[in-house]
Amino acid sequence: MSDDCPNCDAHCDEFTFVSTDDISETHPRPLPLYPEVVATRAAANGRNPDISPWSEPPTTRRTFPYMPFSRPSLPSPPSLRSRQNDTHSVSSGTYVASVSDMSIADSRRTKGSLGFFSDIIMKTRSRAKLASSDSINDSTSSFAPFTSSPSQLSVDTYPSSLHLDFSPDVPPAFSLPPKKDKDRSRKRSRLNKPHPAPSTNEPLLKIDTDFTHMEDIIHINAASESLGSRPSAPSTLDSTNFGPTRFTPASPPTSIFTDPFHPSSVSSKHKQRHDRKVSPKTRTASFDLGVDAEQLTEREWTAPESWAIERDGGDAVADGASSGSEESPVSGSSRALDDSATVTDLASRKRTRRKTHYAHKPLSSSSNKFVLVRIYRANGSYHVAQIPPHATVADLTPSLNAKVLRDNEREIHRLYLKERGRERMLAPTERPAQITRRRLEQAGYDQLDSLDYLAAEDMTFLLKFVYKSQLLGPTVEDLNLDDFEYVDLTGCGLPTIPVIFHKNAESIVFLNLSRNPMLEIPLDFIQSCTTLRELRLSSMAMKKVPQSVRHSASLHRLDLSCNRIVDLDDAGLDRIPELSILKLQNNRMEQLPWYFPRLRMLKTLNISNNKFSRLPSVICEMLALRDLDISFNMITELPEDIGRLIALEQLIFVGNQVSRLPEQCNQLVNLQVLDCRRNSINDLSITRTLPRLEKLLADHNVIHALDLSHGPHSTAILDVSFNDITLLKLVPSAQTPFMLTSLEVSNTKLSSLDDFALSHLSALQHLKLDHNLFRTLPDCLGELSHLLTLSCSDNHLDALPETIGSLRRLETLDAHNNSLRKLPISLWECSSLTLINLTSNLIDTWHDPPDSSLVTPPATGITLELPPTPPGPRSRLQLSRKASSATVHTPSSNRPAPPLAYSLEKLYVGENRLTDDCLPPFMILKELRVLNLSFNEIQELPSSFLRNLTRLEELYLSGNQLTSIPTEDLPRLTRLSVLFLNGNKLQTLPQELGKVQSLTVIDAGSNVLRYNINNWEFDWNWNFNPNLKYLNLSGNKRLEIKSDDRGTRRHSGQGDKGRIVLADFSELTSLRVLGLMDVTTTFLPNIPEESEDRRVRTSLSEVNKMSYGIADNLGITGYLTMFDLVQPEFRGHKDEAVFAMFGRSDALPNNNHLSKYLHDNFISQFIGHLNVIDPSKSETVLDALRRTFLRLNKSLHDSLYANPSNRKMSQVSASTAGTASAESSYRAGASGIVLYFAGKTMYMANAGDALAVVSMQGSAELFSRKHDPFDRRETERIRTAEGWISPKGLIHEEIDTSRSFGYFYHFPVVNARPDVAKRQLTEQDEFVIIGNRGLWDYISYQTAVDIARSEISDPMIAAQKLRDFAISYGSDGSTMIMVICIADLFRPKKQPATDLSIDGEPYSALKRRGGKKTDIQDRTIARLDYEVSPPIGHLCLVFTDIRNSTQLWEANAGMPTAMKVHNNLLRRQLRICGGYVVKTEGDAFMCSFPTTLAALWWALTVQVQLMHEPWPHEILACEEGKEVWDSQGNLIARGLSVRMGMHCGTPVCEPDPITNRMDYFGPMVIRAARICGNTAGGQIVCSADVVREINARVTETGPDTEYSEFQPPQAIEAVRRMNIKVIPVGEIKLKGLEIPEMVSLIYPGSVAGRQDMDLTGGSASASVVSSPPEVQWSIDQVRELAVLCLRFEALASGRVFRPFPKRKESVPSELSEDEVFEPLYMYGDPDQLLPPMHDKMGELEIMMVMDSLLTRLDNAASAMTMTVMVERIEAMQTRGELDEWTLNLMSSLALR
Repeated sequence: MSDDCPNCDAHCDEFTFVSTDDISETHPRPLPLYPEVVATRAAANGRNPDISPWSEPPTTRRTFPYMPFSRPSLPSPPSLRSRQNDTHSVSSGTYVASVSDMSIADSRRTKGSLGFFSDIIMKTRSRAKLASSDSINDSTSSFAPFTSSPSQLSVDTYPSSLHLDFSPDVPPAFSLPPKKDKDRSRKRSRLNKPHPAPSTNEPLLKIDTDFTHMEDIIHINAASESLGSRPSAPSTLDSTNFGPTRFTPASPPTSIFTDPFHPSSVSSKHKQRHDRKVSPKTRTASFDLGVDAEQLTEREWTAPESWAIERDGGDAVADGASSGSEESPVSGSSRALDDSATVTDLASRKRTRRKTHYAHKPLSSSSNKFVLVRIYRANGSYHVAQIPPHATVADLTPSLNAKVLRDNEREIHRLYLKERGRERMLAPTERPAQITRRRLEQAGYDQLDSLDYLAAEDMTFLLKFVYKSQLLGPTVEDLNLDDFEYVDLTGCGLPTIPVIFHKNAESIVFLNLSRNPMLEIPLDFIQSCTTLRELRLSSMAMKKVPQSVRHSASLHRLDLSCNRIVDLDDAGLDRIPELSILKLQNNRMEQLPWYFPRLRMLKTLNISNNKFSRLPSVICEMLALRDLDISFNMITELPEDIGRLIALEQLIFVGNQVSRLPEQCNQLVNLQVLDCRRNSINDLSITRTLPRLEKLLADHNVIHALDLSHGPHSTAILDVSFNDITLLKLVPSAQTPFMLTSLEVSNTKLSSLDDFALSHLSALQHLKLDHNLFRTLPDCLGELSHLLTLSCSDNHLDALPETIGSLRRLETLDAHNNSLRKLPISLWECSSLTLINLTSNLIDTWHDPPDSSLVTPPATGITLELPPTPPGPRSRLQLSRKASSATVHTPSSNRPAPPLAYSLEKLYVGENRLTDDCLPPFMILKELRVLNLSFNEIQELPSSFLRNLTRLEELYLSGNQLTSIPTEDLPRLTRLSVLFLNGNKLQTLPQELGKVQSLTVIDAGSNVLRYNINNWEFDWNWNFNPNLKYLNLSGNKRLEIKSDDRGTRRHSGQGDKGRIVLADFSELTSLRVLGLMDVTTTFLPNIPEESEDRRVRTSLSEVNKMSYGIADNLGITGYLTMFDLVQPEFRGHKDEAVFAMFGRSDALPNNNHLSKYLHDNFISQFIGHLNVIDPSKSETVLDALRRTFLRLNKSLHDSLYANPSNRKMSQVSASTAGTASAESSYRAGASGIVLYFAGKTMYMANAGDALAVVSMQGSAELFSRKHDPFDRRETERIRTAEGWISPKGLIHEEIDTSRSFGYFYHFPVVNARPDVAKRQLTEQDEFVIIGNRGLWDYISYQTAVDIARSEISDPMIAAQKLRDFAISYGSDGSTMIMVICIADLFRPKKQPATDLSIDGEPYSALKRRGGKKTDIQDRTIARLDYEVSPPIGHLCLVFTDIRNSTQLWEANAGMPTAMKVHNNLLRRQLRICGGYVVKTEGDAFMCSFPTTLAALWWALTVQVQLMHEPWPHEILACEEGKEVWDSQGNLIARGLSVRMGMHCGTPVCEPDPITNRMDYFGPMVIRAARICGNTAGGQIVCSADVVREINARVTETGPDTEYSEFQPPQAIEAVRRMNIKVIPVGEIKLKGLEIPEMVSLIYPGSVAGRQDMDLTGGSASASVVSSPPEVQWSIDQVRELAVLCLRFEALASGRVFRPFPKRKESVPSELSEDEVFEPLYMYGDPDQLLPPMHDKMGELEIMMVMDSLLTRLDNAASAMTMTVMVERIEAMQTRGELDEWTLNLMSSLALR
């Protein structure tokens, strides 16, 4: 006996358990960083390392060496006999046992080894096993007997063959003392003998139980039969024999005690068959125990399936095909047995038709790696098992019995897996180690994170293995049943149907069994549910449909979604006659069974999120289908037979790869909804033939032309946004009007709308034209009398049509981010308009209301704030005072206001050019709730500005130049809750603000506040507004908050107790955000403590020499859901810093708990992971960031469920949450982003929709990744993790992001694995913007960079401006923005200003913004830096031109859009690089630069950026714009090809008298233009003077020139980073110039492969590869056009063309003698009359053929016209007069 293994009594196996029985899960101790990994590495040379759940290993090591011994003195353990798969054949009486279906710790006992009481106390788990004709299939299983020792795997080197020791020298452990054998020859009764009464005189059966009340449960005589007929185990067996082994017992044992309704009862060992239906309420007859064994076998009774009696040897999950096992293979489909099969037939079929037994695979001896897994007991304690990767549950069972079970546990135990809100019992063939690895990988871990050791920690948030007894589940009292008509048992952990539902089965109409571990439903229960209409079996990890489902004849709706079903071949769903709705989404199906067309009543079928690569052909035969959803599969094409589904009303195939709609779709005459979003469809013309189509959703495809000319006229909703549409064609039909009510063409490439076409959409109610290239909108817009919403934001509109006033029903007008300069005066007449958003335009004038005689008050009778008063001196005095205070436009009592004044509620006009003179018209908008005037040029508000605006709730005045606000009418604003005053020049805030008690948000940051806060009689103090939730004073660097004895105020009537300390914030009990950055606070106790409900910022706005700013907004909910984190001098290093952000924009109210936890624990976790980086394993900071996110998410889970009342782990479901907050926290989540600066290196990690964007020389570069479920990569990962995506783009119909902290209810589908990135910062990097989706969902990356760049001198103002713009653009959720100026790392430290109120340096941006840029007509360009002054003296000229632009304008429909893209790029880069536009001529630019290298910088940047612009599809499909790659696979050409010529010198400078812009003349200009003329597309050709400057400052290979010292360092660095290639060309003769010029080619390094291209853009060498052109015409279409051409030519000659009939090749194509030649027809062979055409023709060849055919068609049409004219003239000569047709023809010819 070994001292190290005191409890081991036999050979120990290699499954090592290291733990104690005292460890409980109730209060888990916190773990250091992977302690098990450290322990394992330290014991790498040992055989079995010590793994323990505490930080230090225990002093006593509980390992189990290979050493046999016995302990007969120990108490007897429970009998773990479980022979659930042992079957008893009716004909042979032979038992077959399986090693996978037995409990390892129990061996075959000798005769009489177990007493009667031992059998009575044995407990077996109930199991619902179908015994229908379709599932009776008892298999012959392999049998491997085991000894009684707890561990049987005894080998020297694990793994190897199993050694089974049955040596008689080692007595069985834990065996009872042998009893005396009983006589087996007892007298047996005949079958026809009456049943004897139970006897109580039997000595062996004397127990303290009243047996008289246990009729049919206790069979008295069976006890002696059972005890006397035990089969004895053989003494020895060959350890290498694992084949089927059979034995025949002396007599079949019978059940002794049977109580099917008690969890501790002992099940019948054999299911006895019975001819009649048996239910739990049926009384069974007593058997005559005196009958012969053979006769008893024939009369064997089978318990009803609802009793869930396990057969002898039958394992609850032995059938891998029916279990939820991931590893068990799925049996092939087989035809179901007839329900009428007899018992004899079934018995015979059992012997011939058996399911495959999945025997244990021999463990590979070459594998020596183990996985550490925690195995829990039911009480929460656990052991850590060291498991080989291929070890199965059956292999583990002996060790589990020995190491996990306690001495007093006598029930049969099974291994359960808890995950994803459900619990299931593992099959014997499943491999826990592989399951653990797979789940860890799905959760975001990888091999670098030591997967084999991670599961030794507490991973209950991911999965949990529990070894416990088999129970029946919760009691009836725990189910909270109200009625039995609609039964919802979701997530109740039920292994079978509770008994109470059997009694009420007839009442059940709706039954939801989702998220339960049951794999079968009893047949008798299903048959009893005669009124069941809907059955839900979702999220049950099933691989097969329960066999009993087919017998539910009344079922209408069946939900099998979110399982692991591979096929439905054996499901037999065609036997459900009335099945109408079938949901199969999120399974693993690749095909549908053959019998599906038999489901003639099926109307709704959902097979989305499966693995279909093509649409199953059987679907096209289901003619009754009305709703079909095949979204998120891998379908590439739809079959033509889909047209057979003539009853189909809704077809959804979102997220596939379909490229075309088949022609037969036109037969879907009843189709009403077609959702084909996110595919690759390029043509929707087939939809015009669908007569009843009402809703067409086709966004995110590759459509480039939309033709609505011929329908569908019935369509009411059309969404084609996010396509490459450049042409919207609409030719109305006089017969059928258009019924279109909603049209969305946002994010396309439209540049114009047809006036005539738009006017015919008379029923249109919602029109969205956002993110296009419109300059104007047609005047016919006013004819859309039903229009309710008009959205045209992010375009280039410079005016709105005057007819907009005719839209009397218009409610919403959104035109933000355009170039509008003024608004039409007719806008005042829009009587229903409630919202106008004109933010980010160039409006400098707001028209006064029109004359009152032109408008009438609305019928509602609403009047102005000041009602009419009786005439008299007082009335006139009041009116005169009103006019003087408002100066103008205050309406009089007898002058009604225009209709807009009575309807407008929200007005956004931020970032315009409004001045003080533009404000009076706003004063009559008395119904305003929201007014946004931020970032204009307002210096002072009129004193009566707020007089009539008493309904205001939100007022935004940020970013102006206000020094004060009107105070007279402030107390009247009783509804005002939000006031933004940041970014002005306010020195004090008026005391009247304290009278506005409704204020909850005040932002007065970035002003010049420097007043005495204790002077409460005259100045405002925050304590006067106790309802404040948001108070921001950050950026007021001269504001001091200090305590003063006089700074108190006493509440009236409260004495000293009512005294308030004015420097304190304690009165603000509702405060959520307090911003005091850069504010001097000398009285520290007055600063409130930060908590999960409150964020307090008191730091400086500079970290490690980098200035930064933060701005946030609580949103409409008012909850704090976002937390920012700034850690300067990280880890004590002055060059390290951390910036982070955690939370969600639209979150649950208690989401702040998650965000706060992440905020508080990230730094400590990150430091710990940084300290353990192992460079020898190539681990970097990025690995530390990734591990920090994963570990933080795990710790978050543990903190949420540290309270025992909330410890539901992964089995928590919506119906079992303990409290509302616990359930809300479990479903909450938070995105996160972290930036870690180490010196001049920036590391990033983000999970979710919080993103970082870097500004590099004014260009936005996304430095993170948005985790969108629609992303193809994320979609694949979600599907691999058994998740699914709805057509709305939500995971499990709930979550809109695929990576996030929290959301443990959907873990690991939604996990916290971040995307990580590293960036080496340079001087070109200016700043980085961090924001959540409250910013990025409304502002593009480039627009955000432009906005922040205009205020980058003060990042705080930049952040506040971005926030204000996001609010103006429509953001109403929680928004947080951080702007970090990384350019400060490359600048010398700035000297602080002595007095900001005088110096005004922080407001230099405001001063610059205050200047009007009247010459700029584009809002995007206006945000950029001023254009440089016209260069004079020595300068550099650049000429540009587009290659083959003339041809493109004539033949390419995408050229108008492409030109706008081209012009915007060139103008934008000119502002960034410092260039001046001299003039433009067509598509050519003439630009001047003050320095040569600035010009070169601009030219190189444009050439690179041209390849990344959003070119129209037509441009990319043509020869001039196709993509070209070099031999290394680098993209070197895409889109328009621009040539550039450069030359520097001193031209003649003279302003143009018309345009007043500088112009240049002289030889220098001519030479520069001629150089450009000798340049090919995509090239930059420069003169020798430019090359000398490059050699002097860039490459530093030549001497300096006289202008080298003036070259900007920024340009020099930018050119160097592009790694330019200078290729000398030599001297060239320039047209008109005598002296030749030495020129050179210059390429950016990334496109240096262009030198292999010829001057025409073709490939000069084979190393350059062009993308295949996308030909819009197929060869078949060209052939059809060619035949049409022949017919026209024949008609022109007065005949009809007929081709020769097809004959054999040997027969010439001539008319036979029998065929009559008719002169009316022209016979011929089309192949001889037409140009040769074949399938391999290129684009140019096809275009040449088409050009030839079009010419012939034109000639034929002209010939026919002349023939008609001749006939008309002859007829005219005959009649002697001209007819009308001839006159019209002659007049038209005369006009030509």
